Amino acid sequence: MRVPLSWLREYVELPAEINGRALATKLIAAGLEVETVDAAGADLTGPLVVGRVLAIEELTEFKKPIRYCQVDVGNPEPQNIICGARNFAVGDLVVVALPGAELPGGFKIGSRKTYGRLSEGMICSVSELGIGDDHSGILVLSPDHEVGADVIGPWALRDDVLDIAVTPDRGYCLSIRGVAREAAIAYDVAFRDPADLVLTGDSDRSYPAGIADPTACDRFVLREVRGLDPEAQTPMWMRVRLARAGMRPVSLAVDVTNYLMLELGQPLHAFDHGKLNGPIVVRRARAGERLETLDHVKRTLDVEDILITDDSGPISMAGTMGGLHSEIDEKSADLVIEAAHFDDIGIARMVRRHKLHSEASYRFERGVDRELPLYASAKAVRMLAELGGATVVPGVTHAGVPVAQTVVTIPADHPDKVAGVGYGRDTVVRRLTQVGCQVVGGDTLTVTPPSWRPDLTDPNDLAEEVIRLEGYDHIPVRAPRSVAGRGLTPEQRLRRRIGRALAAAGYVEVLNYPFVAERDWDDLQLPADDARRRALRLANPLSEDEPLLRTTLLPGMLRTLARNVGRGFPDLGVFEMGLVYRPRPDAPAAAAPRLGVDRAPAAEELASIEAAVPDQPLRVATVLSGDREPAGWWGKGRPAGWADAVEAARTVAAETSAEVDVRADQHAPWHPGRCAALYIGDTLIGHAGELHPRVIQAYGLPPRTCAMEIELSRLDPAGVVQAPHVSAYPVATQDVALIVDASVPAAEVEAGLRAGAGELLESIRLFDVYTGEQVGEGRKSLAYTLRFRASDRTLTAEEITAARDAAVAEAAQRTGAALRG
Repeated sequence: MRVPLSWLREYVELPAEINGRALATKLIAAGLEVETVDAAGADLTGPLVVGRVLAIEELTEFKKPIRYCQVDVGNPEPQNIICGARNFAVGDLVVVALPGAELPGGFKIGSRKTYGRLSEGMICSVSELGIGDDHSGILVLSPDHEVGADVIGPWALRDDVLDIAVTPDRGYCLSIRGVAREAAIAYDVAFRDPADLVLTGDSDRSYPAGIADPTACDRFVLREVRGLDPEAQTPMWMRVRLARAGMRPVSLAVDVTNYLMLELGQPLHAFDHGKLNGPIVVRRARAGERLETLDHVKRTLDVEDILITDDSGPISMAGTMGGLHSEIDEKSADLVIEAAHFDDIGIARMVRRHKLHSEASYRFERGVDRELPLYASAKAVRMLAELGGATVVPGVTHAGVPVAQTVVTIPADHPDKVAGVGYGRDTVVRRLTQVGCQVVGGDTLTVTPPSWRPDLTDPNDLAEEVIRLEGYDHIPVRAPRSVAGRGLTPEQRLRRRIGRALAAAGYVEVLNYPFVAERDWDDLQLPADDARRRALRLANPLSEDEPLLRTTLLPGMLRTLARNVGRGFPDLGVFEMGLVYRPRPDAPAAAAPRLGVDRAPAAEELASIEAAVPDQPLRVATVLSGDREPAGWWGKGRPAGWADAVEAARTVAAETSAEVDVRADQHAPWHPGRCAALYIGDTLIGHAGELHPRVIQAYGLPPRTCAMEIELSRLDPAGVVQAPHVSAYPVATQDVALIVDASVPAAEVEAGLRAGAGELLESIRLFDVYTGEQVGEGRKSLAYTLRFRASDRTLTAEEITAARDAAVAEAAQRTGAALRG
């Protein structure tokens, strides 16, 4: 909302020394967002006067048409001026910048010889005066201007203009009226309401109208004027104010409605009386109806659209844009002026549905004063009569439905408790009265908000008004009291330990949006019946490309990895901890009920909400590509492989003192021959391994990219990590090589060795895998290092040999392994 200071002064008795920046400081302190203060015309200096064209000499010897004009500017002798425009004639009144003047942009005017003639000034266009963008021709004035009169002061060509970003809850500030009221409160000066009119002659009805749908409109007002002079021009003071406010002057009738919308905040619309067909009715659209709006777009209407109609059908989209059929034109003399109060939610949905935003809809969406239509329409017809010679038709059509008045009960000390400041009852009552509320009561106040403040519906809304008007800077700054707590929960401690462990292992934490697209399921090669394809769809997604909530962490992580690889970081390992959203198979088809805040929910209501909420298990995932160990002078690097992904899972499980059992599996999106299922006991916690080549190709990842994803919700957060006992006695090392079938997993062989070795076994490590002629086709050799140690003695050779033989025997029994050599 652009607000010229001179316009505000018309309704607020601001001190003379107050400029735009001083006012902006006050309004910002009161909670308004003043973005800029423009000093419009600050570099404009006179003399700038009205002149009458006396004579025009056409100079035809030049490439473009040039006119040599004699202009009467109120001096004894006329001014001779060169001009290239051709939209004026002898006798027209124009604006003349005389020698010594300076126009906006630092353009200085002087007497100089050009085109073989002496030019003593400049005939100005709208753009050269800084009051519009039209530079197609000279500004031609109406005949009622006085020759030689100064235009800078009367037209307010030098003015401060405040640009205010009005928040959705302060729709009343989308008007001079609303901002003027805020300025009057800020400076504690008198405010004159521009809507304070005495309504007369309203007993008769004007053009017939009615409301068919009370949910769409609760007040509809029509007034008529006859005999408007189509040639009547908008006065310059109004044109300047419209331009300063960011609107383009069109015609007197349109400019008057726009002017009053800016001044009062009430959108108005003018219909050509001769183009209307029967009574006007406000209703919802019917299926299949169409309307060509003023922007020459033929629109198919929705059954929820709010329309203004007559017997011919829709003639306007209510509160948004008029129809082309009933548009006023240069011949329109008999007008019907409409002012109404439409449903704000209905207007907001309609303009978004049709992508048709306007100044009118911008105000209706944020709430318009319900009492304004009668007064705004009365002021409009009076201005058309005064400025355009129209005759006001007696009477008014006023259709409406009763609306309950909002009443809020608030303890007098409620603002004190909210802000932590002792304002006192008198201050609370005074500030609420300044806002426009009616306040009665003692310790408990009964407050009736004004009609222009539909946002005041709650005690906290009223407390905010008191606090902002008293000044946010008066609220003392105090550190909050620290409350003794119980520390972190076991789940929180586990998350922190896992994060530290993965970071120490070389992974970088990332945070991705939990949104995915349908195509991600295909890119991950998920089967058609995979439960991960069943995802929740957002009602209002940030992006239509990703409307689903994730059921796995991998899509976002794979995109993050691809983005880093594309920026030159191919050797990377990342991890993420976050929730996934898995709809329950027995979830109700209907959406969860929306409960009020006036009471506690019943048990069955809570149960219905719980049933609709999806399972949200906490997961951790890692993705790694490129070299896990970099190459250098020390030798070759080592590429990341499926074993690193499995090791990441072991790192996570170790934080709960759990041992991960690794089993071969086939599970998308992993490579079918390089995928491991991860178990703790008999509980499946996740998968790890190398990604499927098609997945790698779909996301643009380096070859052999690996990933791991496990569900933290299946780990015991209370698991305590036990520090190992360090024995002072020496270790005994034994190497064994076992030959098994190629299909036997190494983990099963290791499990047999552990079980047979007993409590003397300190650790076991696979250090070699061999396949070849020496072990036979379809066979492999697995070589392990076994470390034995006792905590209370030095082991004898017999004890070491017995433990090793027992380990080999148990592995042979479980897997059919044979000792090599």
